[in-house]
Amino acid sequence: MSVGNLGAPLAASQRPSARLTQLIGTPAFWVVAFALVAAAALSLPLRLPLGPNAWDTTVYLDAVQRIRMGQVPSLDFFAPVGPLGYYGAALLDALFPRAQPMLLVNWALLPVLLPVAAIICGSVSAKSRPLALALLLPFLLFASLPINLHSLYPMPGFDGYGHYNRHVALLLYLLIATLLFMQDRRLTTGLVAALMLTLVLVKITGAVTGALLVGYAILAGRLRLRDAVVAAGLVLAALGALDLATGLVRAYIADILALLALNTGALLPRFLTVASVKFNVVGPCLLLLGALALASWREGLTFSLAGLRKLLASNLGWLAAALMALTFFETQNTGSLEYIGLWPILLLILLDWRGRQDTLKPAVLVLALAVALPSAVIFVERSARAMLGTVGHVALDAPELGPLGRVSLKADMAARAAGMLEHYATQQESYRDLARRDLPPSYILYSEIDYQATWLLEVRQGVDAIRAWEVAHGRRLNGFLTLDFVDPFNRLLDRTPPRHVPIGMDPGRSTPALEPDTLAELAQTDAILAPKCPPTAARDSIRQHFEDALRGRKLVALSPCWDMYLKD
Repeated sequence: MSVGNLGAPLAASQRPSARLTQLIGTPAFWVVAFALVAAAALSLPLRLPLGPNAWDTTVYLDAVQRIRMGQVPSLDFFAPVGPLGYYGAALLDALFPRAQPMLLVNWALLPVLLPVAAIICGSVSAKSRPLALALLLPFLLFASLPINLHSLYPMPGFDGYGHYNRHVALLLYLLIATLLFMQDRRLTTGLVAALMLTLVLVKITGAVTGALLVGYAILAGRLRLRDAVVAAGLVLAALGALDLATGLVRAYIADILALLALNTGALLPRFLTVASVKFNVVGPCLLLLGALALASWREGLTFSLAGLRKLLASNLGWLAAALMALTFFETQNTGSLEYIGLWPILLLILLDWRGRQDTLKPAVLVLALAVALPSAVIFVERSARAMLGTVGHVALDAPELGPLGRVSLKADMAARAAGMLEHYATQQESYRDLARRDLPPSYILYSEIDYQATWLLEVRQGVDAIRAWEVAHGRRLNGFLTLDFVDPFNRLLDRTPPRHVPIGMDPGRSTPALEPDTLAELAQTDAILAPKCPPTAARDSIRQHFEDALRGRKLVALSPCWDMYLKD
């Protein structure tokens, strides 16, 4: 047998591995793989490590239950953000009823995000697969787990708050990538329209930020005014059609105006808060802007119309514009995936400067990485801590809560949660004294993981007490209003929530004045529940807000931690 014949089978055996390598190098492979892993995770009864402010996730479950019962966000209940995230969660909940809620809500927008990412990176891949993967893989990393880039509590866990901010951050990432990397005009216009429409329906401040970026793209020559007008027309046409069919858009605008009236305050302190919280990104980004400005000045940038156009189209201009736009968004609700939208611009800076012969090259490259790496490192580090920490965790004893109760935490924290529930029940007057003084039991009570576990055990006690009361009295209560930030009972007991009632009741921020239709709806609701473990100023404020709805009801001591105002 000749040497040539020996080589033929070897070459054939290498073909499958070569094809596999080629397949792994395509954006489509990673998008499909991500979708399959997400679907598998949603299908399994996973138990996740409890994190700070985990009850924020229950706001979405309340909305999902309302949607299941035929209610429409903004029309039938006051919502702090747009409807699309709630509908996305409702869709996934229908497909994956066993899903752990934190994953369910975190991935609520994947049906929009993944196709758009695939289109963008598929287009970029036609010219450069490595560039496409450099855009796609960081996006998939940040979309993977319910992890924020700013920790509210020192112990590791998955973040049950900031879901809609994470959704917006991922959408803005894709919008910036579209404006910078897409070449096909029609496809760019369509993607801009789709992303802007999604931003409007997720959170209005995200849409304002997106509009700032689109406006800058027009000035920078990356998007023609005519195409921007077409995209805006498509968004308005879609919103108009939706409003004509449902009336949702007008109601959503009314909710936004109500929120603006309830939430006031100076903007400058919010900018300072963002700059201090995210100094690990803002600081090096400002230095990078300085280095790029110096390089532009040395290259002969002139203060003329042509010079201005060149500056606007440059990486320097884009970085400054994106930093300002993303900072504006973070001032509205700090805490999510802050500034990940800078990566597409930083990628262009790295590509531009790696081949330059310039004394500023080391500084620019180091500063660009200094801007990009903290977010990725923090995300990976916090994710790893949360998952590795589960080795020493125990399951929270709350099977009555279904998927909501599938969480774990340290054994001593679980014991503390159970002990604190008993303590709160027997030491009511001490906590009422704190509530009268407008002092919380702890300054960061809701960020404390053990309190979130206590709250879940409090809800479990309420579920057991309601079921026992219904059996004892031979009566099935038709629905509930819970005088607390979140209202889990309609979801857990599959009852009908009252209409025209806010979800996520934050006193002074998302509790508009009671309207006659709200009181009329509550008059038809059998039970209004008041939690007591512990009494807090916030809970008292919510109770006072609904005082008119409590008149004429019978007060029932349902359990040590729950009172029920019963309709006769």
